[in-house]
Amino acid sequence: GAATGRMASQNPGLQNIPIKTDLGRAIRKAFIAEKGFVLLALDYSQIELRIAAFLSGDQKLIEIFKKGEDVHNAVASEVFEVPLDQVDREMRRKAKVINFGILYGMGVNALRQNLGKETERAEAQKFYNDYFAKFSGLADYLNKVKAEAKRKGYTETFFGRRRYFEGIDSKIPFIKAMAERMAINAPIQGTSADIIKIAMKRVDEYLTKEDLSEKAHLILQVHDELIYEIKEDMAAKVAKEIKNIMESVIDPKDTKGVKMEAKYAIGKNWQEMKQS
Repeated sequence: GAATGRMASQNPGLQNIPIKTDLGRAIRKAFIAEKGFVLLALDYSQIELRIAAFLSGDQKLIEIFKKGEDVHNAVASEVFEVPLDQVDREMRRKAKVINFGILYGMGVNALRQNLGKETERAEAQKFYNDYFAKFSGLADYLNKVKAEAKRKGYTETFFGRRRYFEGIDSKIPFIKAMAERMAINAPIQGTSADIIKIAMKRVDEYLTKEDLSEKAHLILQVHDELIYEIKEDMAAKVAKEIKNIMESVIDPKDTKGVKMEAKYAIGKNWQEMKQS
């Protein structure tokens, strides 16, 4: 697996089956359920941003998720200071870039690159500053994680699993910067990895208890997604149970009311899945 605690897959690398192109989607059609079975895919929705919200205690980010708002639209509305219904596609795109980027310790130069060639550095700097001014709780949290990693040499997930960083005190600037970026992301991505593994175990216990092990089995885990092969006539019922298990790994009291939301889709092959 990866250093953050995520599982990896090789020979074949099933976590890297393409999805964004027509050819990629055609490849996904080749993954077909056994006769009488269907594939059930359950996916945590924006889990790393949700984790960042409750770990940081940032009130604005917490409220966005508690209200069930689209997080990219809501962030765009805050940063660009426009009402939600006036957020356009370009504003949302920019918000999405920074939302995911800051979780990976993205700096101003990387932000500028990811926003597009036409973005000036001064514009990227302003966007970066405005974002952290609006979400100051998140900014404070990320700085705290970096400072603690330097002091202790490791970071911890919500569940207390540690990751150590040898390069955090390096005299070589790019090695130190890389370690700092990884340290910022580690508690967030690491907590996500912990949650999905706990969910896998609890779902397995549920299937065993209900004597469903022959009728439903886990075939793949792709980052924040679990894929089961399941008897067609019971797929919808079992999907709801698994969804509930996934959403209740952490008590909402411990996540400041932010729900770890999961969605599911069912289909005969990995490409043609219908969301419920």
